[in-house]
Amino acid sequence: MARPTEVKALPHFRVWLRYDDGTAGEVDLSDLAGRGVFKAWDDPACFNAVRLSARGAIEWGPDIDICPDAMYLRLTGKSPEDIFPRLKSVRVDA
Repeated sequence: MARPTEVKALPHFRVWLRYDDGTAGEVDLSDLAGRGVFKAWDDPACFNAVRLSARGAIEWGPDIDICPDAMYLRLTGKSPEDIFPRLKSVRVDA
């Protein structure tokens, strides 16, 4: 799986990401804003403090992080099965 190498906060709860496979672009996170732990993003300074953790997660301080694999899927529009073909269902006739 590709690993993120760069992240920047953008207006309206969007982030720009670059991955080590060259994939780069914007991800809209507005569907998360204001919900649960993401309520902290109501403070623009919190959202703008996005960074990459030592383990590669996209994080906003110690309490909020998002899996980099999930962000890659959102960025590319791919499904887990597209990235990991072994996950595809195998039809079994009984």
